[in-house]
Amino acid sequence: MAEKLLEVVDLKTSFYTGAGEVQAVRGVSFQLEKGEVLGIVGESGSGKSVMAKSIMSLIQSPGKIKQGDITWRGENLLGKSEKQLRAIRGNEISLISQDPMSALNPVVKIGKQMTEVIIRHQRVGKKEAEKRAVDLLGKVGISSPEERLKQYPHELSGGMKQRIMIGMSISCQPELLIADEPTTALDVTIQSQILNLMSALKDKEQMALILITHDLGVVAENCERVLVMYGGLIMEEGPVKELFQNPKHPYTEGLLRSLPKRSNGVKERLVPIQGSPPDLLNPPQGCPFADRCPYVMDKCAELPPYFKVDSERKTMCWLHESEEGDNHE
Repeated sequence: MAEKLLEVVDLKTSFYTGAGEVQAVRGVSFQLEKGEVLGIVGESGSGKSVMAKSIMSLIQSPGKIKQGDITWRGENLLGKSEKQLRAIRGNEISLISQDPMSALNPVVKIGKQMTEVIIRHQRVGKKEAEKRAVDLLGKVGISSPEERLKQYPHELSGGMKQRIMIGMSISCQPELLIADEPTTALDVTIQSQILNLMSALKDKEQMALILITHDLGVVAENCERVLVMYGGLIMEEGPVKELFQNPKHPYTEGLLRSLPKRSNGVKERLVPIQGSPPDLLNPPQGCPFADRCPYVMDKCAELPPYFKVDSERKTMCWLHESEEGDNHE
């Protein structure tokens, strides 16, 4: 039986602004097993990054985790002190931030930034930390690592910076790596290299991986299971292959229709999702996708429960009420 590493139950995270409460994550539940690759996909503003930062307890004022449990290896992270959390961050769970360009300090050399992380988490001396930093850069495919350690971030390409961030993230051999849009602002060739690198490291280091992205193609090629988020909620969850072949939520259908595709060598016209995402200052009481949904009905004014489509799949959509009867959460 697979070992459960992470369980998130009814997570709600909000930001309190001058305009009011922005309900960024509105009741999210899922779990992750040891060694699993989970994709989290959705449009900008769907709550993906906020959920990742909530897992790491990195939500700062004016943000607040309002409700829920985040259980790591059987222990609730939300009940831990900042000192206890610092021991877990980096050592057991590591986060690759969305923008490597701003994540690195521009006025500090790469070597100093890497060795500080290694010394802080692994309690080793400076020489040993430098040796490990060189090994890490080699592991993530950077040539002449000794020279790179002497350089500043502005002297490196975007792809190199991202590789350095990955190296820093795996420096303590975490059991879970959360990658938040790891290929943002990189060209297609470098994107492919970064994703292949993460996949290889995942296998070699035996890590679980949460890959957060708006790119369904990235999910299809790299993940085993996927959560589709919209309006701060999970609209659909299931194994990648089944979800792509037979989506059960209209939002997932819309995302798939908006992907570029060919038929008999001819490019097909993209079908965009009409309308805009919901305003999370005043989120709808019912299904958040109702205003954009081609199948909308009166009952959509009420938020649906999760209907179990089969043993591994669930969807938050009233279209599946009649066929599933009472098989819901």
